[in-house]
Amino acid sequence: MLSKTAGNALRSPAKQIFRFRGCIHENVPLHHPLPRGASRTAVTQAGPIAHSMIPASQEDKTLVTLFDNPTSALSLTNFHHTGLFGHPSLTHPRALISLANGTLVRAQALTDRILRAPQSREELFKVVKNLDRLSDLLCGVIDLAELIRNSHPDRQWVEAANHAYEILCEFMNILNTHVGLYEVLKVVFTDPDIVKTLGPEAYQTALIFWKDFEKSAIDLPPAQREQFVRLSSEIIVLGRHFLREAATPRPPISIKPSDLNGLKDKGLGVRLQLQARFTQRDLSVYPGSLQAQMIMRSAPQEETRRKVYIGSYSSTREQIEILEDLLRKRAELARLVGSESFSHMSLDDKMARTPENVQTFLNALMDHTRPAAKGALHTLSVRKQAHLKLPSAPIIHAWDRDFYCPPEPPSPPIPLPPLTVGTVFMALSRLFKHMYGISLRPVHPEPGEVWHSDVHKLEVVDEEKGIIGWIFADLFARRGKAGGAAHYTVRCSRKTDDDDERNDGDLGEEVQQSLEFEAVKRHKLPGQEGVYQLPLVVLLCEFAPPSASRGPTVLEWHEVNTLFHEMGHAMHSMIGRTDYQNVSGTRCATDFVELPSILMEHFLNSPTVLSLFSPDSTGATVPQTGNHHVDPCHSIDTYQQFLLAALDQLYHSSLPLSSDFSSTAIHADLINSSGLIPYVKGTSYQTQFGHLFGYGATYYSYLLGRAIASRVWSNVFSRDPLDREVGEKYKREVLRYGGGKDPWTMVARLLGLPELENGDAEAMGIVGRWRLEDEVGVPGRH
Repeated sequence: MLSKTAGNALRSPAKQIFRFRGCIHENVPLHHPLPRGASRTAVTQAGPIAHSMIPASQEDKTLVTLFDNPTSALSLTNFHHTGLFGHPSLTHPRALISLANGTLVRAQALTDRILRAPQSREELFKVVKNLDRLSDLLCGVIDLAELIRNSHPDRQWVEAANHAYEILCEFMNILNTHVGLYEVLKVVFTDPDIVKTLGPEAYQTALIFWKDFEKSAIDLPPAQREQFVRLSSEIIVLGRHFLREAATPRPPISIKPSDLNGLKDKGLGVRLQLQARFTQRDLSVYPGSLQAQMIMRSAPQEETRRKVYIGSYSSTREQIEILEDLLRKRAELARLVGSESFSHMSLDDKMARTPENVQTFLNALMDHTRPAAKGALHTLSVRKQAHLKLPSAPIIHAWDRDFYCPPEPPSPPIPLPPLTVGTVFMALSRLFKHMYGISLRPVHPEPGEVWHSDVHKLEVVDEEKGIIGWIFADLFARRGKAGGAAHYTVRCSRKTDDDDERNDGDLGEEVQQSLEFEAVKRHKLPGQEGVYQLPLVVLLCEFAPPSASRGPTVLEWHEVNTLFHEMGHAMHSMIGRTDYQNVSGTRCATDFVELPSILMEHFLNSPTVLSLFSPDSTGATVPQTGNHHVDPCHSIDTYQQFLLAALDQLYHSSLPLSSDFSSTAIHADLINSSGLIPYVKGTSYQTQFGHLFGYGATYYSYLLGRAIASRVWSNVFSRDPLDREVGEKYKREVLRYGGGKDPWTMVARLLGLPELENGDAEAMGIVGRWRLEDEVGVPGRH
């Protein structure tokens, strides 16, 4: 149906369970956090490779200046005023509400046209196109409103965006269970003459609508459809409540001054010790605070660390009940539509397809990783034995991990110059030029086009096609802006010259602003037939802003990883050029959407790619390199991620329907039967596992993306990551299809592995046995 679907830690609005396909798919932090304490390790370069590069071009230098010294980056020569993203009318908050109201009128008229389609043979052939148009019409404003809600500094704009978002989503909720639309689509699918005219993209789009309608209880009697809507609404409310509680700080932990004796930390630890001695009273330490983290890393007394750990992962009865009620209602919703479990219902249109296939994948991963993880655990046990001067190796508990294997900040595999934001964008542009013949060109936005002076506009330029889209970079932290890193698709790619809007009806002046809004989005590419809606995306990050006193922002290595990750999503949106917005770019299966972004992180393991960070790179031969850092805790943390994915599957099975269902007991049983470190009695981590709402039954997705990305990197790109022919193959086989082609087919052809094409349990098992190159250390291999 015309839905909004969730992506990876994708920052999500008040997501419904099923939505009019297309909106808010990737509008969440698409950068998944690494396991605690993890850092990236470099993959061995196959051999020395030389690439000739001209010194920094004027375009490169302008990119660096734009982000590192923005006040002098581009001279302002155009004094024409416009509205947000170049829409002339969007100059004030009221215009956004007017746009939403006009969009509603047009959406209702287009809905009526689709409902009348069976009266005209000609109109039946246009149903799929019109459904996609209807989805794009609504999503174009909803996605814009979602971006404004999370980034605009003006409260009036935020309130207007909230209003626009809510009224359009309310109309979407009506469409979600609209029996009439479903019946018209059924007529299309049962007419072989019409089906034969549908190309692969059109058929995939129609199939998406069909499956989403069926998931929304469309075939059920009215009373049960009403129950479906009620359950869906209750799940949304519970999910919001669950996320609020997950983010709520736990009560402070009382720490005695004597508990702080011998702290390894000489900074914050010393200050805490002095404070305790001066006040002569117990200290209150809040879970998750810097003080709590410092104690877990540097307090030599095991009891102190145990106390902080238990306090950090305890829950109230109410917090547990909120989660269990959410899981129970999801299970009831699945049963209502004839699915065995919520997981079965959710995975039907994903790469995994069934919970059984997910379990096959996770079992293979755990079997492959367990020996390395057990070896790492033994290393920690030996360290604990030496520290406590014990006669034999002791048990490692959850509160021991950070003390005996403290997290180290990720670092590049070779020495690099200071990595300013501008330098990183210069390297990204050079990399895309090598891979795809695409570069990033800075352009000064017109007054009113952006929502804050920190926002920078980049044209994405193909050497043959010209401008193929735009990226707006809102990278620096400020008050009121959403935290984390996120990729927002404000506008999807779509073919528009066959929209046939004249037959929607004459709707008068009320819709004029909506029509003008649509007109701005349309472009004709040089040398190509047809008119297209070109993609426009926004990258949101929260880096420290540059200033006259501090100079340009220098990124830490994990922040460089974040930018590469998010730009992987952005280029998927730019290159995934399709005729239908429902399958454009990142509008694809949740467990496939992370492949392009995770793959981009692997490029940072290549010294050849890292040479692009030098402004005047000479293209000298790059020496072979191996892993620059080995941390025994990588495999432990990765194994913990597998357990969380397995827990997510258990929680979304039929178990919540049991009268004695206990989320804590299930977690404890899983840890004690399959884990490495014993479950800690009195803890209930699950109430802080926020992904259970946005990623219900699909938390395994990031692991699947990592496994496939590792194999694509090692088998396709690692020998020469700047090879244009290889980049073109990846673009041709994967990126350009968006969600319009089966992901397994794309991966199988890219890797030359036809055994993956079926996407069955065997395929999931094969991927599960692949090594996660960026995390799991295997003795004798690098």
